[in-house]
Amino acid sequence: MESTRGKLIELLAKEEDNFVSGQKLSEQLDISRPAVWKHMKELEKDGYVIEAAPRKGYRIVSYPDKVSMNTVQWGLSTSWLGQRLIHKASVTSTQLIAHQEAQAGAEHGTVIIADEQTKGRGRLNRSWHSYKGEGIWMSIILRPTFEPHRSPQITLLAATVLAEVFKTYVGIKPQIKWPNDLLTNGKKLAGILTELQAEEDRVNYIVLGMGINVNQPSSSFPEDIQRKASSLKIETGESLELTGLIKEILQTFEKRYNEFNEEGFRPIKLRWEAFGYRLGEMVPIQTYQKEWNGRIMGIEDDGALRVLDDKGQEQKLYSAEIQWGKDYVQ
Repeated sequence: MESTRGKLIELLAKEEDNFVSGQKLSEQLDISRPAVWKHMKELEKDGYVIEAAPRKGYRIVSYPDKVSMNTVQWGLSTSWLGQRLIHKASVTSTQLIAHQEAQAGAEHGTVIIADEQTKGRGRLNRSWHSYKGEGIWMSIILRPTFEPHRSPQITLLAATVLAEVFKTYVGIKPQIKWPNDLLTNGKKLAGILTELQAEEDRVNYIVLGMGINVNQPSSSFPEDIQRKASSLKIETGESLELTGLIKEILQTFEKRYNEFNEEGFRPIKLRWEAFGYRLGEMVPIQTYQKEWNGRIMGIEDDGALRVLDDKGQEQKLYSAEIQWGKDYVQ
C-alpha cells in the first residue's frame, strides 16, 4: 500500500500540470480504477490537492507542507532507511514508540516521526520541549552487526550527519559538543539520544533519537532556557520546510552509516573534529567524581573524548558533561 501510493505521487508529479488518465494509472500501478480513486482520497486527507476531470484523469494541484508518511517517503532516495516509516500526530516520546516497535520485530531502518512529543526526553532523562510543527522529533531503529562497545560511535556519527546537513542544506556551521549536542553561538540546536538493547557479544537493536529545533521563535522556549536554546529559524531568519529537511537527514545518514560499516570510525572521527566544540580550549568538565577544567583535544578512535587536565596529563573520558552556553563562550 505504501509503495503504491508513493508510485502514484511520482507518476502524477512527473506530468506536472498535465492530467493523467485513471486508466493509465491503473495499468502502471497494476491496480483497479476504483483503487486508484481510493488512493486519491487518501492523498487528499494527507493535504494533497487533487483535481479530477471527466475523460482527462487526475493531476496534483498543490502539495502539502505538513509531515506525513507520504510526504516524507515521496522522493526519498534511500535503499533501507525510512522505507518503513511511522508517522504520529502526537506521542509521549518517539523513543518509546521505537522501543515498542523494535521489540515487536521492526526492521532495520524503521523511522518513527511525530509532530509533537508530550514527554520528549534527552540525555540524562532531561526533558525536551517538542511542540507541534516547530521541530523534527524522530527516532531510527538500527540492527547493526558490530559489537555493543561500538554503539556510542553511532551518537557521534549522527552528530556529524546533522552538522553536515545544517552546513550544506541550511547554510550554518554548527559545533558538536561531545557527545550528543549541536550548538551555534553557544546555544543548543539539536540533541541526540542513543539507547540500545544488547547482550554481552551482540546488539539486538539501537534506537537513535534526534530532536531538532527548526521553526521555533524565541518565545517558544521556556524563559529559563531561552539563553541556552536556539532554532534554525532563529539563526537563519527563515522558516524551513520540515519534510525536505527530514529527507536530507535520512539520505545523508544512510550514506554515512554505510561508509561507517565499510571504512570504520576513522572518517567519522575526522568529520567530527572539523565541527568539534571548543577544540583546543579550556572548558569546565563535570564527571561523576568532580568538576574540573580541561582542554579538549579531540576524540579517540573509539569515540572517547580526549582531554588534557590542568597538569597537562591526557585523559580519556567516556562519560562526562561539558559545560556550555553563553556563560562559557569567550
